[in-house]
Amino acid sequence: MTDQHQPPRAAQPAPSVPEPDPEQTSAAPSSDHPAAGTGTSAGPPRRRRLRRGVQLVAGASALLLGAASLSAPSAFLIESPGPTFNTIGETDGHPIITVDGAETYETDGNLDLTTVYVNGQPTSVVRVPDMIRGWFDPSVDIEPHELVYPSGTSAEEVEQQNAQAMTSSQDQAVAAALDELGIEHSQRLEVVEFTDGAEESGADDVLRIGDQVVAAAGEPVAGVQGLRDAVTEAAGQPVGLDVIRDGERQEVEVPTYEESDGQHYMGVLLQGRFDFPVDVDIRLDDVGGPSAGMMFSLGVIDTLTEGSMTAGEHWAGTGTVDADGTVGPIGGIAQKVRGAEAEGADHFLAPAGNCAGLEGRVPSGIDVYSVEDVHQGRSIVQAVGDGDEAALDAAETCG
Repeated sequence: MTDQHQPPRAAQPAPSVPEPDPEQTSAAPSSDHPAAGTGTSAGPPRRRRLRRGVQLVAGASALLLGAASLSAPSAFLIESPGPTFNTIGETDGHPIITVDGAETYETDGNLDLTTVYVNGQPTSVVRVPDMIRGWFDPSVDIEPHELVYPSGTSAEEVEQQNAQAMTSSQDQAVAAALDELGIEHSQRLEVVEFTDGAEESGADDVLRIGDQVVAAAGEPVAGVQGLRDAVTEAAGQPVGLDVIRDGERQEVEVPTYEESDGQHYMGVLLQGRFDFPVDVDIRLDDVGGPSAGMMFSLGVIDTLTEGSMTAGEHWAGTGTVDADGTVGPIGGIAQKVRGAEAEGADHFLAPAGNCAGLEGRVPSGIDVYSVEDVHQGRSIVQAVGDGDEAALDAAETCG
């Protein structure tokens, strides 16, 4: 799920189709007139009028069909650059990040989160003219609807999923920031819901709502990413989980299955629940999805750290974040880099898993760095601010 700035960009109206020009339509071709000097006739006047009438009807039908095809909804989505928001700045006159219960410090520069407009069903309508314009715009990608939203997904479901993902990403971001700063906190990963896939695989016969997952494949689980890794390695085979249920720890074997996207799942929705020693409030309306996580983490770190992390530089970035600081790939990476460059960013932090998608698509004037986790992202930002050429030479770039 990519961050989507709501409401999505309105579809442009289809261009009007011109009505037939009476002068041109009524002008009969030369073959409709008697051939000069032949002495033959082109046919009775009534037949010529009938033929002209048929031509008019056929032309009007073709125009109507063309207009209908232009105005018909498309089965594709259009992704284009959305606005950016400075996580250490303000929006609508209010700080995006506020912290109570700990000393905070003034910040400088920009740590922008980036967004993507997603235009198309089920939230809006894409028509043929929109797609034609998109084909000629290097900042736009056109994706089949089914690759982003499963069939039958409603606009309300998209909005709800994006809102839930944003809330979860903020909690994960705070946890990752506090972990980076060495501030102790507690967390637990709980089963909160089952998907249809769980019913088919039988995972809902093994797990229960409220189960706390503490280990996967014999390794402690610090967050959702660790569990994802264990499921991926299982490659369709059952994965062993250690869960705490009714206060007792027990081992269970949970079936996994492969979806049409080639990824493996358990069919279980999990949520990290945290107890933080500080109260962090992240305020950002009309933006949904999980991919602002890394930039939220960096914003919290900068707010709680003396001195300016950015040294006044203009940074932007994207990436999901797990509680242990792992940065994950997102959708719309090319659009986010374009949007950041258009807003004046000089540097960009991109998840390592997205670098391949930026090959040949990084605009001039912006440096894009590959990051695996929050610690690495923080180090790169500080290296640019400090002018640490050795550290920057060691950093990987994208594009």
